[in-house]
Amino acid sequence: MHNTAYYQNQRLQLENVALDDIAAHFGTPCFVYSKNALEQSFLAYKNALGDRSHLICYAVKSNSNLAVLQTLANLGAGFDIVSLGELERVLLAGGDPNKIVFSGVAKNAAEMQRALEVGIHCFNVESESELELLNTTAAEQNKIAAVSLRVNPDVDAKTHPYISTGLKENKFGIDINLAPQIYQRAAAMDNIAVVGVDCHIGSQITEIKPFIDAMDRLLALVDQLEALGISLKHIDIGGGLGVPYQNESTPSVADYMSELLPKLAGRPQTLVMEPGRSITANAGVLLMKVEFIKNNGEKNFAIVDAAMNDMLRPALYEAWMDIQPTSLNSSATAGLYDVVGPVCETGDFLGKDRSLAISQGDNLCLFSAGAYGFVMSSNYNSRPRVAEVIVDNNLTYLVRARETIADLVRGEQLLPETDQG
Repeated sequence: MHNTAYYQNQRLQLENVALDDIAAHFGTPCFVYSKNALEQSFLAYKNALGDRSHLICYAVKSNSNLAVLQTLANLGAGFDIVSLGELERVLLAGGDPNKIVFSGVAKNAAEMQRALEVGIHCFNVESESELELLNTTAAEQNKIAAVSLRVNPDVDAKTHPYISTGLKENKFGIDINLAPQIYQRAAAMDNIAVVGVDCHIGSQITEIKPFIDAMDRLLALVDQLEALGISLKHIDIGGGLGVPYQNESTPSVADYMSELLPKLAGRPQTLVMEPGRSITANAGVLLMKVEFIKNNGEKNFAIVDAAMNDMLRPALYEAWMDIQPTSLNSSATAGLYDVVGPVCETGDFLGKDRSLAISQGDNLCLFSAGAYGFVMSSNYNSRPRVAEVIVDNNLTYLVRARETIADLVRGEQLLPETDQG
């Protein structure tokens, strides 16, 4: 399972800092990330790829905190973005625009203009309509837009239906069977430079075979395009490698690469990858405090100060995420608890039927919270979004302040008073 946090003297630590100390200093709930874990997860890709020509574009959507992006940029990471906001975040964090790929099904002209202005690596185009708009937008700026078509290989990633993206029934990409004619059309456009092919078949994929099936179909397309006189510079296999949240058997990055790279032997194209969850998920935790212990005659509830608006995955995907006390409480009797939050929804739970020895006032740690945690949080029930902290060895840094009530109402205003007389 996860191994980022560990018990020492009955206290849970992240790197060399006790999580209870972080909770005391920064308050709860809060997300905490290990800088070393982020670095090691990224380097696992870099080391496994070795001297193969490659570009690792971290999927910003999984965790877009500026300090997280900065940590990865300092290691030479590229970035996979899906919005103007993500582009600007990468630039603020020191990311190299020439290592940015722009994905997403609904890029608008303003987003295209800004991406062209800063000189991104390429656009992952997902439809003919988008291709036409990009050609027009680039012409208006007297620029050439580098393009990779995102094709839909119709591969079943065997993951949750909400995060499966490579089937014909999904909204993403261009039917791989229609791709050759669209490539020919793109190659004939004045302000488009065809540079690659891209696919992304899903997220939290726990076996290698779907990736290999997708690569086989991409390579067949590459050869078909070559016969038409269209030579590609890169092949983008996307992201999606899963992580162990519970007891899943997930392949290592090294195992994945050992099966993928032989497929590319003798081919000149650069391999582009877009990992997200596999870099950030197990680098982070969510700290929360037990406000009340409640028994309704049928169940025990640990009511905590974190909620579905802070961590949506359990409510949205019925995702299992490990929950453990930050300090082992020898005075408490173990029991089965549903760990639930303050939000007024029955679906506001973080874990069900968990064996925990806890008391009111204890802190709990929700593991594997570094990906799709804060980025999916909201202000539902007018709850301020929580703080984010990074641990670097024995040092802690507040990398996002907890929101205030003033933050909650920023930009809002009351209607003018009218004379009711």
